[in-house]
Amino acid sequence: MSRDNTAVPEAAAKSARAPNAPSGFFFVGANHHATPIELREKLALTENKLPGLQCRLAAIDGLREVVVLNTCNRVEIYGIAETPAVIARIEENFCALQEFPEKTFREIRQHATGRDAIQHLLEVAAGIDSQMLGETEILGQVKDAYADALTRRATGPALNRIFQKTFQYAKHVRTSTAITAGQVSIANVAVDLAQKIFGELGRTRILLLGAGDISEKTARAFQSRGASALTVASRTFERTMALASGLGATALPFEHIPAHLADYDVVVCSTAAPEAVIRRDAAESAMRRRRAQPLFFIDLAMPRDVEPSVADIENVFVYNLDDLARIAEKNRAARENEVVRAREILREKSAMLWSQIAPEAPSPGPSRSGDAS
Repeated sequence: MSRDNTAVPEAAAKSARAPNAPSGFFFVGANHHATPIELREKLALTENKLPGLQCRLAAIDGLREVVVLNTCNRVEIYGIAETPAVIARIEENFCALQEFPEKTFREIRQHATGRDAIQHLLEVAAGIDSQMLGETEILGQVKDAYADALTRRATGPALNRIFQKTFQYAKHVRTSTAITAGQVSIANVAVDLAQKIFGELGRTRILLLGAGDISEKTARAFQSRGASALTVASRTFERTMALASGLGATALPFEHIPAHLADYDVVVCSTAAPEAVIRRDAAESAMRRRRAQPLFFIDLAMPRDVEPSVADIENVFVYNLDDLARIAEKNRAARENEVVRAREILREKSAMLWSQIAPEAPSPGPSRSGDAS
């Protein structure tokens, strides 16, 4: 596929001007393929930024339908645009909100239209476009993004059909191939790494920063390997207590973290904080009290919860999302044939879906910018 910056070919753009015309279907965004973690954390939509973007998108004339997918490794906007200029306005608004240089964003962005955009969405939902091949969390995240857009009445006939078929096809690929075989979740890879470092986890003291879905899955993975000394801390005390109760764990007030950091061997970070919650001075203070015992941080947050300089402290080990993905990559070779099979299935499905929703639309031709597959 070509790599030019043409958003929508002229013929497809004309078709897109018809009400609800799916030939104007596109996606644009940034993900792990071309964006290092240092930039991804600047582009990540925090809890207070996502509503702002949604308001900006709602005000763009010519953007008929829209879904925003915001995960730890990607920020992608899917929609129905009347003209290429609409997509340019989306990029401008996104960069303005994030205070991110437009020139840099254009260099790292991923973009496709028409059937290529459908293929990309299918591969994302199926887990074969993920940084951690075959990971299972992404399908739920795509469903949540669509449900949120549906609730806000930001979707219409085109996106409703595209996303509903996407969920059906993604499930089919997962059950028809072995792409999910092995340690393919972030939680399992993180726990496997902790077990290699500490050995038997029965006496390992674990602190979970954050009380969301990722924290719970990681905690369950630790418990499945014999860990029992778990503590939960998050910025919302009610959520802290709910997760701690469900896990049979201890609850720790969020503001007490620096004072108690030395009490733990493993700290799993997955908050939605807009800036780091583990500072270097707190980690250094903890290490002075740990008397050369190693301290292991698993930073699953985006933006990162642990200041990068913490990794420079002696006997402190910090693993972020990119680090875990590199570890998981070692298991990828055995599943490459399954990826080929999965892509072949999804190409057939995307062609069928495109023919159903855009029977009169010409092929989008060269419509990709960047390699999103």
